[in-house]
Amino acid sequence: MTTVVGRRWWALGALALTLLAVGLDLTVLNVALPTMAVDLHANTSQLQWVVDAYTLALAAMLLPAGLLGDRYGRKKLLFGAAVLFGLASLGCAYAPNAETLIAVRAVLGVGAAFLIPLSMAVLTVLFDPEERPKALAIWVTANMLGIPLGPILGGWLLDHFWWGSVFLINVPVIAIGLIAIGTLLPESRASVRPSVDYWGVILSSLGLIGITYGVIEAGEHGWGGTSTVVSLIIGAALTLVFVLWQRRAAEPLVDLSLFRSRGFTWGAILLTLVTFTMFGLLFAMPQYFQSVQSATALGTGLRLLPMIGGMLVGVRAGTAIAARIGDKITVALGFAIVTVGLGLGATTGPQSGYGFVAIWFTIMGLGLGLAMPIAANAALAPLSEERSGVGSALLMTLRQVGGSIGVAILGTVLSSGYTARLDLTGLPAQVADAVKDSVNTGVAVARAMHLPALFDSVRDAFVYGMDSALWVCGGVALAGVLLALLFLPTRSATMETTDEQPPPSTEPTRPEDEPVAGR
Repeated sequence: MTTVVGRRWWALGALALTLLAVGLDLTVLNVALPTMAVDLHANTSQLQWVVDAYTLALAAMLLPAGLLGDRYGRKKLLFGAAVLFGLASLGCAYAPNAETLIAVRAVLGVGAAFLIPLSMAVLTVLFDPEERPKALAIWVTANMLGIPLGPILGGWLLDHFWWGSVFLINVPVIAIGLIAIGTLLPESRASVRPSVDYWGVILSSLGLIGITYGVIEAGEHGWGGTSTVVSLIIGAALTLVFVLWQRRAAEPLVDLSLFRSRGFTWGAILLTLVTFTMFGLLFAMPQYFQSVQSATALGTGLRLLPMIGGMLVGVRAGTAIAARIGDKITVALGFAIVTVGLGLGATTGPQSGYGFVAIWFTIMGLGLGLAMPIAANAALAPLSEERSGVGSALLMTLRQVGGSIGVAILGTVLSSGYTARLDLTGLPAQVADAVKDSVNTGVAVARAMHLPALFDSVRDAFVYGMDSALWVCGGVALAGVLLALLFLPTRSATMETTDEQPPPSTEPTRPEDEPVAGR
């Protein structure tokens, strides 16, 4: 007979499965876009919106998702979100045109917006402070494994099936997760149900959409573009109004007193910095593998495996190391290892062998595995059951914005370095503009025109831009070392600096006190 203690870990396994599907969906689409463009007769703008509709819906709904979970029950909304995610995956797979796919991708983003923070929030209910670091390590691993696995599975599926199969892989994973959530996960919610701060929901959603859309536009049209500037100004203004409203609202969407906790504040900041560096890396390296080293989509995914291996080792070792030397030193050590890995990566050249890349990928993965779960635990530790939903949602919102900004900033650095280094002497203006557009176009033009000198120039220029971006990532990681040492608490403490604790929950906070669902 399965013990109650065992049910906790099986429930975590169910959450890990659903998160794996979400992670897969973040990157699996990248390898399918060229095929979809042909089959759906989609133009470049429509393809961009296929990607961006998911991101914008995710950004808009993260904070409301946490509040609703605290109010109505996290298990109910997790189950409903998983159903929505599975149905939307089916809808994406069989979308007859680009417009339908864009709309259903937005629905998929809504489902993900509930799955990510609520799956994190229930960890404060399922596990006590001693077990939570290990549980968080598993959660972080599941959350991140899907990202590099996406191109691997996507490349294999596209070699054997049609483009819709990249969405169908979510369905069996979600189905297993639904069964486990329904039978193993205990219900939890705040004992005093929070009211819905409608103005807070509206202002936060519109502000995050404005900032996220502005960052997306920056990646496409530069930071000086009109749409970029207008979107960022509107988003920042609405976010400022949201913060002011939260200070006067009777029952605010976000409890700003969370930021009085050093653990939550600096854990969230450090987790955002980790996401910045990782998403920037995952933006640049697939282009390097495909355009410079001529790898296929499947080959690109396989080349990311050393980073996964390093992460798994780091995650496994991180909990034990933190128990001995504390969160502060462990997170700082993780960032230091990431800095070393990125420093090595920034010396990568067009002729570098994959063995060299695999070495620094493994080093960086090791550092990520050490830093991410411990930083997340430092941020989660101050959260009571009352505030775990909206606190986790706030943490994930900061991380989402950090990742988007990371891709945009590092994409700008890469693009600037690429265009500045190109040798376009003698090329017609129209051809030169096409080469400047992207490394993929530049390689295609060089091959089509049989210009080996241009081919070498394009590769050299891209690697120069990529190395510049990796140096920036390394600088961010080094800042993470200093911030962890200066501000992160040595040990995670519950509510260590908040003014007052919420009233005790009238519901059990540990599943040992509840019967198995369905009995």
